[in-house]
Amino acid sequence: MADGTRMNPRNDNAASKTLPLGTTARVTNLDTGRSAVVTIQDRGPFVKGRIVDLSPATAREIGLSREDGLAQVEVTPLSIPEPDETKPARTTTR
Repeated sequence: MADGTRMNPRNDNAASKTLPLGTTARVTNLDTGRSAVVTIQDRGPFVKGRIVDLSPATAREIGLSREDGLAQVEVTPLSIPEPDETKPARTTTR
């Protein structure tokens, strides 16, 4: 995963393009009202219109089956890590 850990399908990990790695967020399935707390550990999803990818365990926890595949969710950040000031900013030149 983008944070350097191995993906564990039984953990509370998730992927987001916009939330910083290490962010803790509550994901609520708007159809079922069920929610789970996840840690953003990867980048993605890379499909237009999607805002978060969840581990299989977390998807089940909020009432999303493999057959469903997609659900309308609300993502609420609970804690966002401070930027590491000791690391230099990355720049790309072309």
